[in-house]
Amino acid sequence: MNKTHAALMVIWGLGFVPIMAVNVVSEIAALTLLRSADFLSVFDQPHRESLAMLFLDLHRYGYVVGWIFGPWLFHLGALVYRSGFLPRVLGVLLIAAGFGYLAESVTPLLLPSYTDVVDRFASIPLMLGEPALILWLLIIGAKDQRL
Repeated sequence: MNKTHAALMVIWGLGFVPIMAVNVVSEIAALTLLRSADFLSVFDQPHRESLAMLFLDLHRYGYVVGWIFGPWLFHLGALVYRSGFLPRVLGVLLIAAGFGYLAESVTPLLLPSYTDVVDRFASIPLMLGEPALILWLLIIGAKDQRL
């Protein structure tokens, strides 16, 4: 069962990487438009600024699409919960963060009018899940296991 969770965690996690790599192109496009390259002289400054805002908005939606791969945290949470060398509460927080990412990704696409409400509630597990694991590993570390 742990091999299945580990494999699914890697697959979901690797799905996020190319989406975020492509998402950076939106930032580069916005910067290029605002730097006023010679070939952009056909556009007035307000047009370039509007196009830059369009690319920044697309960048925001790139995160929404990327967060669809948030369920990798379900599997990481299950592994942490069962591990025995990390506190089980960290596993629970990671699973809750997985639900938070899922809510953050689905709401803007399916129910855009509820995005602000979901952001308020989904941000709580997101602020607790991953940072808690990182801080725990940095400050306290994992317990040694006897063979």
